[in-house]
Amino acid sequence: MLIIAGLGNPGGKYAGNRHNIGFMAADEIVRRHSFGPWKSKHKAEISDGTLDGEKVLIVKPMTFMNESGQSIGEILRFYKEDISNLVVIYDELDLAPGKLRIKTGGGHGGHNGIKSIDAHCGKDYRRMRLGIGHPGSKERVTGHVLGDFAKADQEWLDLLLRSIADNAALLADGKDANFMNKVALETGQNQDSKKKENKPAKQQSHIHQARKPSTNMEMPKTGPMADMLKKLFGDKG
Repeated sequence: MLIIAGLGNPGGKYAGNRHNIGFMAADEIVRRHSFGPWKSKHKAEISDGTLDGEKVLIVKPMTFMNESGQSIGEILRFYKEDISNLVVIYDELDLAPGKLRIKTGGGHGGHNGIKSIDAHCGKDYRRMRLGIGHPGSKERVTGHVLGDFAKADQEWLDLLLRSIADNAALLADGKDANFMNKVALETGQNQDSKKKENKPAKQQSHIHQARKPSTNMEMPKTGPMADMLKKLFGDKG
């Protein structure tokens, strides 16, 4: 059985936070695939259903983000599932908004929810990181992750969550690379929005052009200027 855990903080106060994008993805999978109603078990909200004929458990830990591992560890032990059957969805500061990456194992990258799961469950689970972007300085990180998504974010956010849910069956089949490719195609992540422009040839300023001697300039043959030039360059006439 596949267990998909979306991370976040419980309560309406945090519902729209960037830190809760894992909860949002879990909700969208349950909604779009008509999973069963949410039930409170093992310090979590749990919904079950099937994806491509495989039984799947969707989990939202209610322990608050920093203790996510308590709930997920309890669920793995209760259902006697190996950690390789766990997919965790969470926010990633070091990915651009709307970007998605999946890998098995790795470090926690400073994410307290992942740090807790590593401590309680081990590290060899599948990690789905959803980019929320970095605010630019360390001092602004807490306010950024615990701040709500802006209205300007809703278009890419809705598209990303919908694509994750629509292609979730590929996760159940273990086809993580195909899943990433499909999401990238549907959200436009594979397109380079910066088109190369033909730059005009660099032009010299009028001052530079004025300083450049002209090969067509007619040199004076008599007069004070002619005498001075003869002294500088010699009489070649």
